[in-house]
Amino acid sequence: MDKLKLGFAMTGSFCTWAKVLPVMEELAGTYDVFPILSPISYVSDNRFGKAADWIERIERACGRKVWHTIEEVEPIGPKNLLDAMVIVPCTGNTLGKLANGVNDTPVTMAAKSNLRNGNPLLLAVSTNDALSGSARNIGVLMNAKNVYFVPMSQDDPVKKPTSVVAHFDKVGAALEAALAGKQLQPVYA
Repeated sequence: MDKLKLGFAMTGSFCTWAKVLPVMEELAGTYDVFPILSPISYVSDNRFGKAADWIERIERACGRKVWHTIEEVEPIGPKNLLDAMVIVPCTGNTLGKLANGVNDTPVTMAAKSNLRNGNPLLLAVSTNDALSGSARNIGVLMNAKNVYFVPMSQDDPVKKPTSVVAHFDKVGAALEAALAGKQLQPVYA
């Protein structure tokens, strides 16, 4: 039997990537994973690592090249290339774009294209303003058809009281629930 085709998009929040890559590697054993990177993610060398090193690891895990341009992801919609898509991590910037229909990056275009076909989109929030500036966008997306969330919680309520990070260890279970049309609960714990 063919594996389900999964778009696995990564946006900024580079501090989470070391936790996210093992999730991608694990999902690649179950799904046919198509990696997608936001523009900054594709080129950013930062204190968490060099872009080329991350890309090499991602491509090795998935067995294919990273999609990092709008032109590469545009066929997802018309050709119905994916069965589901995850954005792990999903930054406040990406949440805002998705909530407001802005499709100006490979990640947001892929998400729009995937949703156009009625396929689930799973978001793993990682942003310092989830309980402030991004709260409205999270609310909009929680009410959107075929959009689901990986369970999340505050990562440091004392020093960063508005910051939320998804429980990356629950991406697989949340994806299974989303494929069944359900939101894994509790969404916030």
